[in-house]
Amino acid sequence: MPHIRPTHRSRLFALGSVAAAALIAGCASGSGGGGRFDYTVPSLPAQPEAASGWTDKPGWADEKFAVAAANPLATDAGYQVLKAGGSAIDAAIAVQMVLGLVEPQSSGIAGGAFLMYTNGRDVEAWDGRETAPAAADDKLFLQPDGKPMAFHDAVVGGRSTGVPGAVRMLEAAHKAHGRLAWADLFKPAIDLAERGFQVSPRLNTLLQSEKFLKNDPVAAQYFYNPAGQPWPVGHVLKNPEYAAVLRGIAAQGSKALLEGPVAQAIVAKVTGHPTNPGKLSMADLAGYQAKKRTPLCHDLRSAANQQTYEVCGFPPPSSGAIAIGQILGILGQTPAAQAKPDAAGLPTADWLYFYNEAARLAFADRGQYVADPDFVQPPGGSWMSLLAPGYLAERAKLIGAQSMKLAQPGQPGAVKTGYAPMPDQPEYGTSHISIVDVHGKALAMTTTIEDQFGSRQMVKGFLLNNELTDFSFAPADAKGQPIANRVQPGKRPRSSMAPTLVFEKTPDGRRGPLVMSAGSPGGALIIHYTAKTLNGVLNWGLTPQQAINLPNFGNTNGPTMLEEKKFPPATVEALRTRGAEVKEMNMTSGLQALTRTEIHGKKLWLGGADPRREGVVMGE
Repeated sequence: MPHIRPTHRSRLFALGSVAAAALIAGCASGSGGGGRFDYTVPSLPAQPEAASGWTDKPGWADEKFAVAAANPLATDAGYQVLKAGGSAIDAAIAVQMVLGLVEPQSSGIAGGAFLMYTNGRDVEAWDGRETAPAAADDKLFLQPDGKPMAFHDAVVGGRSTGVPGAVRMLEAAHKAHGRLAWADLFKPAIDLAERGFQVSPRLNTLLQSEKFLKNDPVAAQYFYNPAGQPWPVGHVLKNPEYAAVLRGIAAQGSKALLEGPVAQAIVAKVTGHPTNPGKLSMADLAGYQAKKRTPLCHDLRSAANQQTYEVCGFPPPSSGAIAIGQILGILGQTPAAQAKPDAAGLPTADWLYFYNEAARLAFADRGQYVADPDFVQPPGGSWMSLLAPGYLAERAKLIGAQSMKLAQPGQPGAVKTGYAPMPDQPEYGTSHISIVDVHGKALAMTTTIEDQFGSRQMVKGFLLNNELTDFSFAPADAKGQPIANRVQPGKRPRSSMAPTLVFEKTPDGRRGPLVMSAGSPGGALIIHYTAKTLNGVLNWGLTPQQAINLPNFGNTNGPTMLEEKKFPPATVEALRTRGAEVKEMNMTSGLQALTRTEIHGKKLWLGGADPRREGVVMGE
């Protein structure tokens, strides 16, 4: 790739030593100020980290603006847009289009996204979640004998593909908050697709472990060499078909994806699968509507500085904000509320015990209540009933000296629900973006095609989603009681995505300045990865990079999960002594976070990116 004169000036800082911050030369250039966006091809060093490896990230500090994304090429695209005077929404569009090219296993234009946005005062929640086709019903994932299909039997093929919503949602958000021309925001991805990008270690590693992608001839030809091996790290991969589709979207908007020849190709791929066809139609695609929903905001009192924060997340059909709010709210009612990390900077066994018991309670409620609000009524008439301080205090009383092992859902409303709890089911995928622009506008967006490489079906240079497998495969329990998150026509599947914005509360209880944007990929564990980071920053006073670096942990109302080789044996044994089944495992989060702080009288955006993946932060 051609060499570009370095102009990017972002501060890196060692954890705990911001005074030692050093300016570094990065990559990319962009015209300052507003107006037209002139994209320049980035020249980046080879990306060092593999899929499940650990590469230390220094943490970043910027004064004016910052963008954090899961791949340096995508981060750079967003940086250039911000440098050119673009808004946070503008930058997110550029980032997403590049992610669909360089990180196709996680998100893309045939997927969905939840976007939290603030202009510094108001908060908006933009819903680009996929929907079930009109022809789908609650028997979509049942075998002829009435039993649910095996997970990957359902995923691979056309059956699992929902109506994609990310592009139409971003288009709507851009009409409301964009500053640069829509068409210009596609230039970075188009240029990279045509010139080629280097295959990253993460993409190469995931391709090596992938079992199903080769079964699609189109994907096999693109991702693998003639000998059937994944393209090696550093191989320059070009995608002219993707570039052509992006040119159409740039010129015609989301119609170029959801109507016309591209839509016809999507429908033909889904319905024409030889062994596992789906039910998607042209009418489904053309009729997709993005939604603006009411953000779900709740208060959190910090144990570190006694400051009250307002934590705003995405409402149903996402379960993320509710579960995070319940976990942190229940923790605040336990002895763990005042607990600090141990001398090594790790969560203590006692704190982990209370966290995981709180998580059991939250996941029990999640399985019972949360689904698409256009189809399911919230308990007590409001989703906030699940976050009411009195209800959380009652739930906290259920935590005893020994693990409850399996929590039961509570009853936050006066009327008992008529739904059955959803059985445990795998969740995968996603990518997260956090951005703040020079005007103080900010966003947190989590974006997905669900499983690794989605439905393993490739059309015109991009992969189709398998988002419908986020529905419950079983429509009802053994007694015939319906499950809230069952498949229904036009319904949006429940998600765990948790894009989060945090604000200070003023002494008189009003919303104050934005202090944090955060989120992560990771399926159901998104909830724990994001909660860990919020707790680390808000309750333990850590920088975002320090909080992200903390070992991962979590519980989905089953075994307690600990990131392998990150906790001392004594911690593991202490949890087992209290009755917890402990499973040490690889927990590959992909956290991105930005926080506002003041250091030596200067206000800065501190940025963090997960050392478990390839993300970086860029800004000025």
